[in-house]
Amino acid sequence: MSVPMHVLVFASQKGGSGKTTLSGHVAVEAERQGAGPVALIDTDPQGSLAKWWNVRETPAPAFMQCTFPNLLHDIERARSEGYRLVVIDTPPAVTRAIAEVVAMADLVVLPTRPSPHDLRAVGATVDIVESRNKPMVFVLNAANPRARITGEAAVALSQHGTVAPVTLHHRTDYAASMIDGRTVMEVNPKCKSSLEISALWDYLSDRLSRLEEEGHERGVRAVGPRINALGKSAPAFGRRASASA
Repeated sequence: MSVPMHVLVFASQKGGSGKTTLSGHVAVEAERQGAGPVALIDTDPQGSLAKWWNVRETPAPAFMQCTFPNLLHDIERARSEGYRLVVIDTPPAVTRAIAEVVAMADLVVLPTRPSPHDLRAVGATVDIVESRNKPMVFVLNAANPRARITGEAAVALSQHGTVAPVTLHHRTDYAASMIDGRTVMEVNPKCKSSLEISALWDYLSDRLSRLEEEGHERGVRAVGPRINALGKSAPAFGRRASASA
């Protein structure tokens, strides 16, 4: 029996939304909370996530070297090797390739900064996710708690989909921690940024679990027990990483 596995995709047309930082942080937090083993996949040609992973001293989460044409095969390989979560970082673009990555997701996370430019750019990514009929969640990132636009952005995004109840605030420790391949949780597990990431993973983990349960229930209702003629039920990764092409 294969191990249940979830695929979490971070996507945003807007550069600088924080996809790579959140991908690494969420993957590490999932491992820390016992939801591993976790595998990372970097589909951004810039390879920022791969470069971060290469300077990590800790091998977990693992990194899977792959390319767009082999992505489905690599995800299935991760499943067969017992991974419980695959986190995929995507490039800041709207392309057919991004749509194919989204198609493999169990949940798509859209990091969005509370700024007019980011809010205007989010529509293209939403269109891709909706075209693939995938569940999505917005995560407000790099927010200023005192700025009125933070609340306004949450309201605006809620008209298009679910907004995570956890807001990530603008702090330099997120980027600073990644310089040497770590995360804020590994630098200071009790700081405010660490607590935000922990709360975000709790929410995403719960959402993934509920989506799995709903999918199972739909499958049971769709298939149901098979009845035979007698009216009886019949039995129903390498160390070095580089950017993907």
